[in-house]
Amino acid sequence: MKVINRVKDKQEFVSTVKKGKTLKETPYIVHFLKNELSVCRVGISVSKRIGNAVTRNRIKRQTRAMCDSLIDYSSHTFDVIIVVKPDFLNSDFNSNKEKLNNLLSKIGITK
Repeated sequence: MKVINRVKDKQEFVSTVKKGKTLKETPYIVHFLKNELSVCRVGISVSKRIGNAVTRNRIKRQTRAMCDSLIDYSSHTFDVIIVVKPDFLNSDFNSNKEKLNNLLSKIGITK
């Protein structure tokens, strides 16, 4: 995922969560809000309750890889915040990817 496609600022995270719409499925909560930019941006949040820093970073890398294969960044203009829940660790990569695909297709930003 390119840097231009990431939500990094805390204020943007907070405004997307507060003002945007929410979708939920077992290991994820997805908040999304239309933005004024020409690209889709994604932010990933993993709680400390899930594990140590190594585990959280592994989950973020996996989620970024899922997003790269699922999202068409150039043709949509949304800010998407993906909150990963502890149930992520109970499933394998492909089932987690399928669940994320279901949520992102409801928003309409998949390839």
